[in-house]
Amino acid sequence: MSTQIPRYDVVILGSGIAGSTLGAVLARNGVKVLLADAGTHPRFAVGESMIPQLVAWLQVIAERYDVPELDALTDATTINEKVSNTFGRKRHFGFMLHRPGQEPDPAQAHQFVIPDALTSASHLFRQDSDAYLFRVAVGHGCETRQQWRVAEVDLDDDGVTLTGVDGYEVRARYLVDASGFRSPLADKLDLREQPARFKHHSRSLFTHMIGVRPFDDVVGGPAESRPPVRWHEGTMHHLFDRGWFWIIPFDNHELSRNPVCSVGVTLDERRYPKPEDIGPDEEFARLLSRFPAVARQFEGAGKVREWVSTDRLQYSSRKTVGARWCLMSHAAGFLDPLYSRGMSNTFEVIHALVPRLLEALADDDFAEERFSYVEELEQGLLDYNDQLVNCSFIAFSHFRLWDAVFRVWGSGNTPGTLRVNNALRAFKADRDPEVFSALEKAPFTGLWWPDSESFKALLDGTVRACEQYEAQQIDGDTAADRILDLIRGSEAVNPGFGWKDTDVRFIHPGRAEMAGFLEWAAASPLPELSSMGRDALSALRKAAAGAPGRAER
Repeated sequence: MSTQIPRYDVVILGSGIAGSTLGAVLARNGVKVLLADAGTHPRFAVGESMIPQLVAWLQVIAERYDVPELDALTDATTINEKVSNTFGRKRHFGFMLHRPGQEPDPAQAHQFVIPDALTSASHLFRQDSDAYLFRVAVGHGCETRQQWRVAEVDLDDDGVTLTGVDGYEVRARYLVDASGFRSPLADKLDLREQPARFKHHSRSLFTHMIGVRPFDDVVGGPAESRPPVRWHEGTMHHLFDRGWFWIIPFDNHELSRNPVCSVGVTLDERRYPKPEDIGPDEEFARLLSRFPAVARQFEGAGKVREWVSTDRLQYSSRKTVGARWCLMSHAAGFLDPLYSRGMSNTFEVIHALVPRLLEALADDDFAEERFSYVEELEQGLLDYNDQLVNCSFIAFSHFRLWDAVFRVWGSGNTPGTLRVNNALRAFKADRDPEVFSALEKAPFTGLWWPDSESFKALLDGTVRACEQYEAQQIDGDTAADRILDLIRGSEAVNPGFGWKDTDVRFIHPGRAEMAGFLEWAAASPLPELSSMGRDALSALRKAAAGAPGRAER
């Protein structure tokens, strides 16, 4: 007796945060989806630190495609109330520079406090957030096949056939591989670039621990040297020459009952080759012993899961879309967790893929060129992030140079997020998706502020100076001076937050500073800034006239 092969519109490989979100959106919009995974939930995952652009894209997806359950992830209090009481709060990005055998200099620290007028970000306890999103996808109609490992991927003109190691087969009109590094589709089509094309190099060690002490409790210094927000209330980056430690607490929200802290270290494997004679526990302990203040954070701490020790983290793909398939997000490539762009990139790619895939399904036309923007976006997100992260690792050896790179990175965050927020606000007003299409019409696809030639010029100048410093063509002070001159002269950099003033190392924009930013932007000679500022100011004034409460984000 013959058994008919199950058929789907879309099969998604990988039921993590990317696959489950995409599955929920597609199923909510009438697509027959199979969400397949070699593993099951709950499970450990890294990528735990949210950023404003991530929240903005998640809000866009929730609103545009009517998946309101996604909104639970966009607020640090709501996620603890509606998902589970295991999530931390991310109020800031914190950075402290360290040198071996020395106490850190309080004057070599930075903090960028996320404006609360933009968002309320979280530290995601991924085993709970991902399981929640998986349930949301199932609730909207996704069929699932967990603990099913794909052995064969066969593409033809009419679709794709997937065969598991157990012999079970499914058929789909389109395949999205969101499975990550071990992508069956990348293997099948030999898509990985060898070696990865990126300039940046790093490997990593990471785990979850309990008993990690707040950095505020182990570091001294006069009161005037302390940041406006406790280090423990955000994501802490301990920087050293060609590497950095991360500290991501899940216990820093008043509703959280989770004592766990995500910890890890990322370091250039060319400078710090992976040792063959010791395990990751001992390697991490040896690294800690070099930096006394960081080591004090871990006195009495213990791991709650086994360490993961990687080889080089970076991988890339020569193509990410084709006829009837897409490598999405971390299946397409990966760079480094510095600046926490991975999940933000994921949601931006989902937003770009969904309308194109829905139209292709409706037209039964899956020509590769229909998805060309998705390819451009995925590759651009990786390549621009490579430039910034590579500059940062180069600069960690010289404080003034790192200070300059920090200002370049930080100054683009608010306008990059605000343009997405403005589009969402316009969409809520008239439900016209053209506002999102307009976001894609930018010259620098993948840059976090993609429609600003001035900001692109600032990044280009930063790359030149850092690479010349790395090549020993100029010294660190000269490289820093060149970048700082570009910052001070750039019409794209807001002076109100303190980005142009090297005496301001703690950037803490409140509502008055945000209002000043919008006034400055509205008066800017740069069209990408002036239109952004005018739109946001108009919405702010309407909200203020209509109600005394908080303006809508």
